[in-house]
Amino acid sequence: MAGSLNKVTLIGNLGKDPEIRTTNEGKEIASFTLATSDVWKDRATGEKRERTEWHRIVVFNEGLVGVIKNYVQKGSKVFIEGSLQTRKWTDPQGTEKYTTEVVLQNYNATLILLDSRDSAASRHSSDEASDSKDKQLVHSELDDEIPF
Repeated sequence: MAGSLNKVTLIGNLGKDPEIRTTNEGKEIASFTLATSDVWKDRATGEKRERTEWHRIVVFNEGLVGVIKNYVQKGSKVFIEGSLQTRKWTDPQGTEKYTTEVVLQNYNATLILLDSRDSAASRHSSDEASDSKDKQLVHSELDDEIPF
């Protein structure tokens, strides 16, 4: 038996557009917040209740950062797998603080876009900077068939 397992699997929607930063070495890092929601019916009142949890996601995997830059924006529905990491940092007042994040790096990371083909294409076509070749590429990538 393995000693431990650190794996997080989430399906949710981005709360805002991803932030892309570049390290001093020139490597790009993507970060965003992901909302997951639980919905249930209150037994006492019969009312629909909802609780939303927000998760901070940081992506170090270069291939996934490229996908995020081109196809992910506020409201996108994604499936992610990564690991939990807690880091310590000091605020401007000198107080030590801790942040726990879901980290996607190396080959242990998964990102799957779950938006429908139409919503992904319409978001991409509304981007004024993209040309018609980019639009055709997106449509052809999304039309792949599963071979079984």
